[in-house]
Amino acid sequence: MHSKKLLSLVILTFFTHAICHLGIAQTTARNDKDAPRIINIVNFIRQTDYRVKDADRLLFETVAAQIKLVDQYKFPATFLFQYDALINPKYQDLMKSQLPDNCEIGAWWEITQPHVEAAGIKWRGEHSWVSHANIAFTTGYSPEEREKLVDVYMEKFKEIYGQYPKSVGSWFIDSHSLAYMYEKYGILASCNCKDQVGTDGYTLWGGYWNQAYYPSRLNAYMPAQTEAQQIPVPIFRMLGSDPIYQYDTGLGNSRQGVISLEPVYPESGMDKRWVENFLESIVNQPCLAFNYAQAGQENSFTWDGMKKGLLMQFPLFDSLAKAGKIRIETLANSGTWFKKKFPVTPPTAVTTLQDLRNEGRKSVWFNSRYYRSNLLWEKEGFRFRDLHLFDEKFESSYLKKAGTDGQFFYYALPLVDGFNWSTKEDRAGLYILKVGRKGEKTRVQLQSPIVKEKGKNVLEIQSSDEEGNRFTIVFHEDHFKVSCKPKKKDFRWLLELQAPATAKLSFQSTADRQVKAVFHDFSYGLSCKKGTVQQSGNLQNATFRMLPSEQQIVVDCTNSLTR
Repeated sequence: MHSKKLLSLVILTFFTHAICHLGIAQTTARNDKDAPRIINIVNFIRQTDYRVKDADRLLFETVAAQIKLVDQYKFPATFLFQYDALINPKYQDLMKSQLPDNCEIGAWWEITQPHVEAAGIKWRGEHSWVSHANIAFTTGYSPEEREKLVDVYMEKFKEIYGQYPKSVGSWFIDSHSLAYMYEKYGILASCNCKDQVGTDGYTLWGGYWNQAYYPSRLNAYMPAQTEAQQIPVPIFRMLGSDPIYQYDTGLGNSRQGVISLEPVYPESGMDKRWVENFLESIVNQPCLAFNYAQAGQENSFTWDGMKKGLLMQFPLFDSLAKAGKIRIETLANSGTWFKKKFPVTPPTAVTTLQDLRNEGRKSVWFNSRYYRSNLLWEKEGFRFRDLHLFDEKFESSYLKKAGTDGQFFYYALPLVDGFNWSTKEDRAGLYILKVGRKGEKTRVQLQSPIVKEKGKNVLEIQSSDEEGNRFTIVFHEDHFKVSCKPKKKDFRWLLELQAPATAKLSFQSTADRQVKAVFHDFSYGLSCKKGTVQQSGNLQNATFRMLPSEQQIVVDCTNSLTR
């Protein structure tokens, strides 16, 4: 017995040293009740869709099949209704007779002709439902009209089901409507679309990248920094974005494609290898407070479109749930848990160290109520691909008036925008540069990150270059730190934002360890608490560089310049 134990120890030691020697990415993550992995199955329901032949029948049959599937696995699920489907007696009968007791009925906040006319507003669409942002979403209505739309829906829902809905979801709900739903009708949770540029005419870019956040009262896309200025309704991010590849899809074009958990997409949500790889990131990798993904599908894709993907995904969810790896629950239950657990938006992370395409990419996302950042490793190098600040004072342009455009646009405050500032040939990013003896600069290629949770709110990433210089990046709630343990004493390095000359950057000046910028007439910036800042580039396309002090740079991300 003792000899077997000794042999096992020798083998374990050998493989541990082998992993370290080969530079294979490593992680340490908590996977317990303090950092749960949560799956919401959310199916949102339209009565009709002019793009689908025989839509009313096919969409209804889709919902009936979805109910049978969640009942087969005894999964709690959330079904969100547009007003046109809400008032349809067929759907009412289906829900009352077939929906399992552990499931939830809520509101899907796309605006339809019956909804608008019930509120005494003139319908402007060419069909009874359209996808144009200024018609299908509350951003296209005045604040007074938004309240009428809420009142009509809530009273009709209560008339049918005996209570107000607890969950309200949409590709996007404006802050005025969301606050009104909470204050008058007591909603517990909401959900909105993943980050995307131009997809279906909707742009949401730079926000809290995954999991959930409390929105600012001035801007439902912007996480609030204080309890006083937040709407106390957590918004969960939908659709399960690919943590590596979604960000850059469509680069160089005006709109992005979709690489997500949605079961209708053959190369992602319908692909078992992709889904397993995605769930590995959500379930087993470092995430800090919790990790999250939304499964399910809108019924416009029909059962034929989603059946293959759902029938593949549900057994995976079932196995993980039975193993205690994930919690499957309704959106309202997730919202209730979130509010009990977090008085303000918590720091979270999404860690993806396996590249399904075998192209050498790895990604770490960090979110807090102050900022988000993304680190990307590629065969050709490493960069901060994304860094956006959050400020609850940044007011949405739709807060007090209706948008008239067929699209809507929501942004956070960019300091590094690896999508909008890049071209296919030249990728914008905050790069670590090695400084030679004559001042020449070359990009540092970091390898094989080790990602660790350092307590509940701190994420640490260690990664070395080919020469053995070890860099450590530590994300805290309100700041991040980049430090180096050099192999040789004369090693010099810095951080520099590099972007194509064609990029439309927002920087104004660098002074007193500060980087100052203006975006949509809003002033913001960051401060170096340790290290110095210099301007880089010309006045027309100014970027910045940060130089370390004692091998360390500490960056304040609280937008303290404007506080």
